[in-house]
Amino acid sequence: MEHQNALKSLIEDPNLQPQEVHIAHAVLFGKRISMEDAIFLFEADNLPFLSVLADFVRKEKNGLHTYFNRNFHIEPTNVCIYDCKFCSYSRKIKKRSEGWEYTADDMLNIVKSYDGKPVTEVHIVGGVLPQYDLEFYENLFARIKAHRPDLHIKALTPVEFHYIFKKAKVSYKEGLERLIRAGLDSVPGGGAEIFDEAIRDEIAGGKCSSEEWLELHRTLHHLGHRSNATMLYGHIETYAHRADHLNRLRKLQDETEGFQTFIPLKFRNENNEMSHLPEVSVIEDLKMYAISRIFLDNFQHIKAYWPMIGRSTAQLSLSFGVDDIDGTIDDTTKIYSMAGSEEQNPALSTPELIDMIKRGGYQPIERDTLYHVVHDYSVEEFVPEADTSLKS
Repeated sequence: MEHQNALKSLIEDPNLQPQEVHIAHAVLFGKRISMEDAIFLFEADNLPFLSVLADFVRKEKNGLHTYFNRNFHIEPTNVCIYDCKFCSYSRKIKKRSEGWEYTADDMLNIVKSYDGKPVTEVHIVGGVLPQYDLEFYENLFARIKAHRPDLHIKALTPVEFHYIFKKAKVSYKEGLERLIRAGLDSVPGGGAEIFDEAIRDEIAGGKCSSEEWLELHRTLHHLGHRSNATMLYGHIETYAHRADHLNRLRKLQDETEGFQTFIPLKFRNENNEMSHLPEVSVIEDLKMYAISRIFLDNFQHIKAYWPMIGRSTAQLSLSFGVDDIDGTIDDTTKIYSMAGSEEQNPALSTPELIDMIKRGGYQPIERDTLYHVVHDYSVEEFVPEADTSLKS
């Protein structure tokens, strides 16, 4: 196949360094690269080399399929007891009047506003406040399921879970079991930030630890449910910290096989306590996607949020290992525009999204949360009447 021939031709390039040849052989024959290999790839800065390797892995796993889904987000509150230096979104308790705090009725009304629209998932994450406790979310999830049983609830991060379960004096297992009975289906990947304890403490001190984040996902996976994983990159971390983060995720995935998707999240520097740091370049973004795809051999999918990095970079990322660009619009506006995303007022209709994927040479697949195919737009025509108004 074309991608296999491209990699074989690359290996024969006499200009490659010996370690590049070693890594290319490992990728070709399905062998793992090490943390040291990952650090080398970050430092070598050979973007064409990374593209060929990541594209090979992407196509071996997913072919030309490029996934998106139609969901909506609910942020219960942007007020938070924690004070993460990188966060442009939340408001401290002392500035509570500047934020919002939805009731369960408010959130159910948001769900009802999507009645009759072909969304498959509600994504619920937000700040941490005492009133959003275990009983609150049990009640909320049950009400959502009673109103729309087919809607997949992907909700809360380990940061939220850890606080909620500690306040309720229950174990991770007991707390998750209660929320699953109420309607929780899967868990997003947020709150991972960076796993190195010293860096994590400096930029997000007070939240759950790296090991607690991993343990929460481990427990969820053992209960038979899936989740995603993230990394916040491009701030004060080093390449070694990135490699360590990826390695911890790969080890847990070896154990549980419960992660679906890895999502690198770019640090954006507006309106936060780390605004003095410059943002990394598009080249660094593409390196992050590609090396994630090459290193995480036991993850099926790598996702890039187009509203966060811009349409052009998202389209380019498809040649650097990415096979999922999310697709939601209204859910991302608040968080990413506050942080200075390239898409300040993101608006992209489903036909435009499909066209963007096709123009990149890939096959657009609308999926549900668990990657079941809803529509294969490489063989189907889009029906306008079925579109959701995904404009902010």
